[in-house]
Amino acid sequence: MSVRVVVQGALGRMGREVINALCSDSEATPVGAVDARAEDAYLSLPDHSGSIPLSAELKAILEQTNPDVLVDFSVAEAALAAARVATGQGVHLVIGTTGLSPDNLADIDEMAKSSRVGAVVAPNFALGAILMIHLARLAARYFDHCEIIEMHHDQKLDAPSGTALSTARAIREAKQGPFVYPRVHKESLSGTRGGQLDGIAVHSVRLPGLLAHQEVIFGTAGQTLSIRHDTINRECYMPGVLLAVKRVGEHKGLVYGLDRLLGL
Repeated sequence: MSVRVVVQGALGRMGREVINALCSDSEATPVGAVDARAEDAYLSLPDHSGSIPLSAELKAILEQTNPDVLVDFSVAEAALAAARVATGQGVHLVIGTTGLSPDNLADIDEMAKSSRVGAVVAPNFALGAILMIHLARLAARYFDHCEIIEMHHDQKLDAPSGTALSTARAIREAKQGPFVYPRVHKESLSGTRGGQLDGIAVHSVRLPGLLAHQEVIFGTAGQTLSIRHDTINRECYMPGVLLAVKRVGEHKGLVYGLDRLLGL
Protein backbone atom coordinates (compact mmCIF):
# COMPACT_ATOMS: atom_id res chain seq x y z
CA MET A 1 0.00 0.00 0.00
CA SER A 2 1.30 3.45 -0.94
CA VAL A 3 2.51 5.73 1.87
CA ARG A 4 0.41 8.91 2.07
CA VAL A 5 2.63 12.00 2.46
CA VAL A 6 2.10 15.67 3.28
CA VAL A 7 5.00 18.02 2.49
CA GLN A 8 5.67 21.14 4.56
CA GLY A 9 7.72 23.82 2.83
CA ALA A 10 6.14 22.59 -0.39
CA LEU A 11 6.71 25.79 -2.38
CA GLY A 12 10.44 25.91 -1.64
CA ARG A 13 13.11 24.36 -3.83
CA MET A 14 13.50 21.23 -1.72
CA GLY A 15 9.76 20.91 -1.18
CA ARG A 16 9.13 20.91 -4.92
CA GLU A 17 11.82 18.27 -5.43
CA VAL A 18 10.19 16.08 -2.77
CA ILE A 19 6.76 16.34 -4.40
CA ASN A 20 8.25 15.53 -7.79
CA ALA A 21 10.01 12.46 -6.33
CA LEU A 22 6.84 11.28 -4.61
CA CYS A 23 4.95 11.54 -7.91
CA SER A 24 7.57 9.31 -9.55
CA ASP A 25 7.47 6.58 -6.89
CA SER A 26 4.86 3.81 -6.90
CA GLU A 27 5.15 3.25 -3.14
CA ALA A 28 4.52 6.84 -1.96
CA THR A 29 1.83 9.40 -2.80
CA PRO A 30 1.69 13.16 -2.12
CA VAL A 31 -1.72 13.96 -0.63
CA GLY A 32 -1.25 17.47 0.78
CA ALA A 33 1.05 20.49 0.80
CA VAL A 34 1.80 23.16 3.42
CA ASP A 35 3.69 26.41 2.97
CA ALA A 36 3.65 29.74 4.80
CA ARG A 37 3.40 31.48 1.40
CA ALA A 38 0.37 29.50 0.24
CA GLU A 39 -2.25 31.61 -1.53
CA ASP A 40 -4.13 29.02 -3.59
CA ALA A 41 -6.20 26.18 -2.17
CA TYR A 42 -4.60 23.54 -4.37
CA LEU A 43 -1.15 22.69 -5.74
CA SER A 44 -0.87 21.18 -9.21
CA LEU A 45 1.28 18.06 -9.29
CA PRO A 46 4.31 18.08 -11.62
CA ASP A 47 3.31 14.83 -13.35
CA HIS A 48 -0.03 16.41 -14.40
CA SER A 49 -1.95 13.74 -12.50
CA GLY A 50 -4.08 16.30 -10.70
CA SER A 51 -3.72 18.55 -7.66
CA ILE A 52 -3.48 18.26 -3.89
CA PRO A 53 -4.79 20.52 -1.10
CA LEU A 54 -2.48 23.42 -0.23
CA SER A 55 -2.62 25.60 2.87
CA ALA A 56 -0.54 27.63 5.28
CA GLU A 57 -2.25 25.73 8.13
CA LEU A 58 -0.68 22.35 8.82
CA LYS A 59 -3.38 21.14 11.22
CA ALA A 60 -6.10 21.72 8.65
CA ILE A 61 -4.22 19.83 5.93
CA LEU A 62 -3.49 16.88 8.22
CA GLU A 63 -7.13 16.63 9.22
CA GLN A 64 -8.24 16.91 5.59
CA THR A 65 -5.80 14.39 4.09
CA ASN A 66 -5.12 11.86 6.88
CA PRO A 67 -1.48 11.18 5.87
CA ASP A 68 0.93 8.55 7.15
CA VAL A 69 4.02 10.78 7.01
CA LEU A 70 4.84 14.49 7.17
CA VAL A 71 8.00 15.53 5.29
CA ASP A 72 9.39 18.87 6.48
CA PHE A 73 11.90 21.03 4.62
CA SER A 74 11.12 24.43 6.16
CA VAL A 75 13.03 26.16 8.98
CA ALA A 76 13.91 24.94 12.47
CA GLU A 77 11.17 26.86 14.29
CA ALA A 78 8.47 25.70 11.86
CA ALA A 79 9.75 22.11 11.94
CA LEU A 80 9.51 21.94 15.72
CA ALA A 81 5.98 23.35 15.71
CA ALA A 82 5.03 20.94 12.92
CA ALA A 83 6.39 17.99 14.90
CA ARG A 84 4.14 18.93 17.79
CA VAL A 85 1.05 19.05 15.57
CA ALA A 86 1.86 15.96 13.50
CA THR A 87 2.77 13.66 16.38
CA GLY A 88 -0.39 14.76 18.13
CA GLN A 89 -2.32 13.33 15.19
CA GLY A 90 -0.30 10.12 14.98
CA VAL A 91 1.64 11.14 11.86
CA HIS A 92 5.24 9.97 11.35
CA LEU A 93 7.92 12.61 10.69
CA VAL A 94 10.72 12.96 8.16
CA ILE A 95 12.62 16.19 8.80
CA GLY A 96 15.41 17.56 6.63
CA THR A 97 15.43 21.02 8.15
CA THR A 98 18.81 22.09 9.57
CA GLY A 99 19.44 24.22 12.65
CA LEU A 100 17.70 21.95 15.18
CA SER A 101 19.47 22.03 18.54
CA PRO A 102 20.10 18.98 20.76
CA ASP A 103 17.22 20.19 22.96
CA ASN A 104 14.97 20.37 19.87
CA LEU A 105 15.91 16.80 18.95
CA ALA A 106 15.20 15.62 22.48
CA ASP A 107 11.77 17.28 22.31
CA ILE A 108 11.01 15.59 18.97
CA ASP A 109 12.08 12.22 20.40
CA GLU A 110 9.82 12.67 23.42
CA MET A 111 6.85 13.75 21.29
CA ALA A 112 7.29 10.83 18.89
CA LYS A 113 7.63 8.25 21.66
CA SER A 114 4.59 9.63 23.49
CA SER A 115 2.52 9.29 20.31
CA ARG A 116 4.17 5.98 19.30
CA VAL A 117 5.29 7.30 15.93
CA GLY A 118 8.65 7.44 14.20
CA ALA A 119 10.69 10.57 13.49
CA VAL A 120 13.62 10.54 11.08
CA VAL A 121 15.73 13.70 11.33
CA ALA A 122 18.70 13.91 8.97
CA PRO A 123 21.09 16.80 8.37
CA ASN A 124 21.74 15.34 4.92
CA PHE A 125 19.66 12.96 2.78
CA ALA A 126 22.30 12.40 0.07
CA LEU A 127 23.38 8.76 0.32
CA GLY A 128 26.91 9.69 -0.79
CA ALA A 129 27.20 12.15 2.09
CA ILE A 130 26.13 9.46 4.56
CA LEU A 131 28.80 7.14 3.18
CA MET A 132 31.35 9.98 3.38
CA ILE A 133 30.69 10.30 7.12
CA HIS A 134 30.80 6.52 7.54
CA LEU A 135 34.19 6.28 5.80
CA ALA A 136 35.48 9.23 7.82
CA ARG A 137 34.52 7.43 11.02
CA LEU A 138 36.55 4.41 9.90
CA ALA A 139 39.59 6.58 9.14
CA ALA A 140 39.38 8.66 12.33
CA ARG A 141 41.03 6.01 14.52
CA TYR A 142 44.25 6.13 12.50
CA PHE A 143 44.91 9.89 12.36
CA ASP A 144 45.51 12.62 14.91
CA HIS A 145 44.85 15.61 12.62
CA CYS A 146 41.64 16.38 10.76
CA GLU A 147 40.10 19.38 9.01
CA ILE A 148 36.74 19.76 7.29
CA ILE A 149 36.05 22.15 4.41
CA GLU A 150 32.36 22.58 3.57
CA MET A 151 31.28 24.65 0.58
CA HIS A 152 27.75 25.87 -0.11
CA HIS A 153 25.83 28.40 -2.18
CA ASP A 154 25.78 31.98 -0.97
CA GLN A 155 22.12 31.85 0.13
CA LYS A 156 22.67 29.22 2.83
CA LEU A 157 21.56 30.65 6.16
CA ASP A 158 23.82 28.80 8.60
CA ALA A 159 27.53 28.08 8.94
CA PRO A 160 28.98 25.61 9.37
CA SER A 161 26.54 23.25 7.71
CA GLY A 162 24.64 20.63 9.69
CA THR A 163 26.49 17.95 7.74
CA ALA A 164 29.88 19.39 8.71
CA LEU A 165 28.92 19.45 12.38
CA SER A 166 27.54 15.91 12.18
CA THR A 167 30.74 14.75 10.51
CA ALA A 168 32.94 16.37 13.16
CA ARG A 169 30.92 14.85 16.00
CA ALA A 170 30.89 11.42 14.35
CA ILE A 171 34.64 11.24 13.80
CA ARG A 172 35.31 12.64 17.27
CA GLU A 173 33.15 9.85 18.70
CA ALA A 174 34.87 7.22 16.54
CA LYS A 175 38.31 8.37 17.66
CA GLN A 176 37.23 8.42 21.31
CA GLY A 177 39.40 11.43 21.97
CA PRO A 178 40.21 14.90 20.65
CA PHE A 179 42.28 15.57 17.54
CA VAL A 180 45.42 17.71 17.55
CA TYR A 181 44.62 21.29 16.62
CA PRO A 182 47.76 23.07 15.37
CA ARG A 183 48.03 26.54 16.87
CA VAL A 184 49.59 29.32 14.84
CA HIS A 185 51.86 31.88 16.48
CA LYS A 186 50.41 34.70 14.43
CA GLU A 187 46.99 34.99 12.76
CA SER A 188 47.23 38.00 10.45
CA LEU A 189 43.52 37.80 9.59
CA SER A 190 41.15 36.86 12.40
CA GLY A 191 39.22 33.64 11.83
CA THR A 192 41.55 32.34 9.12
CA ARG A 193 41.80 28.95 10.83
CA GLY A 194 38.02 28.61 10.93
CA GLY A 195 36.15 27.14 13.88
CA GLN A 196 37.14 24.00 15.72
CA LEU A 197 35.38 21.16 17.49
CA ASP A 198 37.55 18.97 19.72
CA GLY A 199 40.60 19.75 17.61
CA ILE A 200 38.83 19.36 14.24
CA ALA A 201 39.10 22.58 12.24
CA VAL A 202 35.94 23.42 10.26
CA HIS A 203 36.01 25.90 7.38
CA SER A 204 32.90 27.27 5.61
CA VAL A 205 32.92 28.57 2.03
CA ARG A 206 29.92 30.49 0.63
CA LEU A 207 29.88 31.27 -3.09
CA PRO A 208 27.34 31.54 -5.91
CA GLY A 209 27.78 28.64 -8.30
CA LEU A 210 28.16 26.08 -5.51
CA LEU A 211 25.41 23.81 -4.21
CA ALA A 212 26.70 21.53 -1.41
CA HIS A 213 30.21 20.09 -1.15
CA GLN A 214 32.34 18.74 1.66
CA GLU A 215 35.88 17.41 2.03
CA VAL A 216 37.25 15.70 5.12
CA ILE A 217 41.06 15.78 5.21
CA PHE A 218 43.08 13.62 7.60
CA GLY A 219 46.81 14.11 8.02
CA THR A 220 49.77 12.37 9.57
CA ALA A 221 53.51 12.24 8.91
CA GLY A 222 54.19 12.11 5.18
CA GLN A 223 50.60 11.61 3.99
CA THR A 224 47.03 12.88 3.88
CA LEU A 225 43.72 11.15 3.23
CA SER A 226 40.84 13.09 1.63
CA ILE A 227 37.21 11.97 1.52
CA ARG A 228 35.00 14.26 -0.56
CA HIS A 229 31.35 14.42 -1.57
CA ASP A 230 29.89 16.76 -4.20
CA THR A 231 26.21 17.51 -4.68
CA ILE A 232 25.43 18.33 -8.31
CA ASN A 233 21.71 19.07 -7.91
CA ARG A 234 18.94 18.64 -5.35
CA GLU A 235 17.72 15.45 -7.02
CA CYS A 236 20.53 13.64 -5.17
CA TYR A 237 18.63 13.97 -1.87
CA MET A 238 15.50 12.21 -3.10
CA PRO A 239 16.53 8.53 -2.78
CA GLY A 240 17.32 9.23 0.88
CA VAL A 241 14.04 11.08 1.44
CA LEU A 242 12.04 8.27 -0.15
CA LEU A 243 13.92 5.69 1.93
CA ALA A 244 13.03 7.60 5.11
CA VAL A 245 9.38 8.00 4.05
CA LYS A 246 9.04 4.24 3.53
CA ARG A 247 10.97 3.16 6.65
CA VAL A 248 10.02 5.74 9.30
CA GLY A 249 6.91 3.78 10.27
CA GLU A 250 9.11 0.88 11.45
CA HIS A 251 10.41 2.99 14.34
CA LYS A 252 9.08 4.63 17.48
CA GLY A 253 10.86 7.78 18.59
CA LEU A 254 13.77 9.63 17.00
CA VAL A 255 16.11 8.18 14.39
CA TYR A 256 18.88 10.72 13.77
CA GLY A 257 20.60 10.34 10.42
CA LEU A 258 20.11 7.82 7.64
CA ASP A 259 22.97 5.55 8.68
CA ARG A 260 20.67 3.41 10.84
CA LEU A 261 18.22 2.99 7.97
CA LEU A 262 21.11 1.98 5.71
CA GLY A 263 22.44 -0.52 8.24
CA LEU A 264 25.82 1.23 8.61
